[in-house]
Amino acid sequence: MTKYIFVTGGVLSSLGKGITASSIGTLLEARGYSVVIKKFDPYLNVDPGTLSPFQHGEVFVTEDGAETDLDLGHYERFLTSNTTKDCNITTGKIYYSVIQKERRGDYLGATVQVIPHITDEIKESILKLSEDNDFVITEIGGTVGDIESLPFLETIRQFKFDVGEENVLYVHVTLVPFIKSAGELKTKPTQHSVKELREIGIQPDILVCRSEYPLDDTIRKKIALFCNVSKNSVINAIDASTIYQVPLYMNKEGIDKIIMKRFSLEDKNYDLEKWEEIVERVKNPEDEVQIGVVGKYTDLKDAYISLNEALIHGGIDNKLKVNVKWIDAEDLEKPMPDVLLDDLDGILIPGGFGDRGVEGKIKSVNFARNKDVPFFGICLGMQCAVIEFARNVLKYEDANSVEFDKSTKHPVIDFMNDQKKIKQLGGTMRLGAYRCDLKRNSKSYQAYKKDTIYERHRHRLEFNNDYLQAFVKEGLLISGHNPDRNLVEIVEIKAHRWFVGCQFHPEFKSKPTNPHPLFSRFVEAAYKYKKEKAEKSAQDGKEAV
Repeated sequence: MTKYIFVTGGVLSSLGKGITASSIGTLLEARGYSVVIKKFDPYLNVDPGTLSPFQHGEVFVTEDGAETDLDLGHYERFLTSNTTKDCNITTGKIYYSVIQKERRGDYLGATVQVIPHITDEIKESILKLSEDNDFVITEIGGTVGDIESLPFLETIRQFKFDVGEENVLYVHVTLVPFIKSAGELKTKPTQHSVKELREIGIQPDILVCRSEYPLDDTIRKKIALFCNVSKNSVINAIDASTIYQVPLYMNKEGIDKIIMKRFSLEDKNYDLEKWEEIVERVKNPEDEVQIGVVGKYTDLKDAYISLNEALIHGGIDNKLKVNVKWIDAEDLEKPMPDVLLDDLDGILIPGGFGDRGVEGKIKSVNFARNKDVPFFGICLGMQCAVIEFARNVLKYEDANSVEFDKSTKHPVIDFMNDQKKIKQLGGTMRLGAYRCDLKRNSKSYQAYKKDTIYERHRHRLEFNNDYLQAFVKEGLLISGHNPDRNLVEIVEIKAHRWFVGCQFHPEFKSKPTNPHPLFSRFVEAAYKYKKEKAEKSAQDGKEAV
């Protein structure tokens, strides 16, 4: 019988429910169990696709084309399996489905209410994919006490009676803050959070207590006493230097053994050696490299979370520490931007929407192309590379994307035909995995070592094929191509040491256990460039002497 683990959070947001759920999944997978993780978000948007990154961080795209919460990125990076559209459910999606059923007359004249109709709809979402997995881990978004989360919490309260108490376990993530003036850790926020959860009717089986400092035995006993759990079930989630250390910390605390015992399951042999090696490489790199990321959400960590992790993975693969220098694209629109780029070993432009900072991104492309600095453009980053090439190599001075200039004489980036008449924005972009055939004489093929790949997309505009021959003639290599819709997927500059732009989002498929090949090779190229610069500088010094 499938086992269900529900992860809730208290006190405040950003405590790490997603990392906790992912770490539990990692430990269960290590024992040979199949795991699926889901995120239930309490907001009324059907999905986060139309939300600003300032509101909800990045939008993570699944293989089947769902726009989802960023926590699904954590799930995929920690697990071997991929998430799907059924792994991210919002209040908006639940109500939308219930209202559609009511309009069809599915409820046979009943008064539609939160209980049982909304809660039953949530239960159906929990049960999806359960038959194919040993464990379903469900993270409930928000914080206990939020009015928006109540239908989800009521549902998981009922759920244990539907599938049997022996098949359900509740994990509650709380905070044990350190009060500097008093010089001690305080348990009261955890006590109040659990009290609120118990008032809803949910008694947590395991408490995951976030803290800056270790919980001693006295504090564990106090939390256990006031929160009605055993002392062994008080798990100390102390701050880690890398999130990939969290499964090892959790294992050391014994959370997986508690879960095995609670479900009366065999505690199979397991091996966490690969995670130990990942942490070792992150904490003790052989050298470092500096990558500049030119974007417009550089002050918001969550906006580029998958990108940042993919760069870390590229560093892991090369035994290097990747230092990311976040550069606001608008700062490059000012005179003399080179000073912001001179110290970089590689330049990356991520995806994005809107014209703010675009000219600064195009300037950074120009810098990378002329200075032979390793360059990686993703989605909008690739489009900026195409615009820069058109303006400065093809001499189409007003070349642009129609997203930024509808009247440009040279729309080298244009809407796909099926996107031109779309009025409804939510879920209507080119989304999910699409085929891409690679040319063998390319950097991309050298990275993938495959003729055909499948990568995830999230965009409306494409390379304009009307200009294809002009670009090819002047040295732009179309190294990746979608044969089904005749779309350009990857561009490269033959004469450059490493200049790759891709229309898709490779960061969504990178894992610490399986770094994405484009990020690995980009970091490798940046390190080679760094060493060459150092050697040249040393040689110039000798000659000067």
